[in-house]
Amino acid sequence: MVGSSMSDVTRILNAIERGDVGAADDLLPLVYEELRLLAAQKLSRETPGQTLQATALVHEAYIRLVGDEPQSWESHGHFFAAAAEAMRRILVDNARRKRSLKSGGGHKRVHLDEAALATESDPHADGLIALDEALARLSEKDKVKADVVKLRYFAGLTIEQTAQSLAISVATAKRYWTYARAWLTREIG
Repeated sequence: MVGSSMSDVTRILNAIERGDVGAADDLLPLVYEELRLLAAQKLSRETPGQTLQATALVHEAYIRLVGDEPQSWESHGHFFAAAAEAMRRILVDNARRKRSLKSGGGHKRVHLDEAALATESDPHADGLIALDEALARLSEKDKVKADVVKLRYFAGLTIEQTAQSLAISVATAKRYWTYARAWLTREIG
């Protein structure tokens, strides 16, 4: 982990869970750089002209993670799995918003730059939405395999980091990753 130990993060996550209001302020400096690197990795795979920046993605994900509702964090890995899920949801929501604008978006008034953005073809947004829908189906079938995809694809974790986050062996993580990729490829068509 960049700049901090896993035990520090886990300790602060436990304090947040116990309701310590100041703990959330202590957490961001410890995890910010790692979250920013994960977000930058993910956004580097997006199409050029992406309007969402890594910093904005980290901040939005962080707000969702430690926002108003109390969370229960089992470990450092659990927190980063939740961060991957938050980033995935933000990116999918952004893709859906773009697709909605492209399709007329309910005929609401938009600024010229948003209209220009919406008319540009963005096959990645459609692919991201298709992936999200297929991932939801995989999650119903096998949640752990879907979690492997979320951590690898959306958070940019290595196989080793994914295995550690999910408390599974590296060999199992590799098998699940191979299976999930094949299943999703077939499902998306």
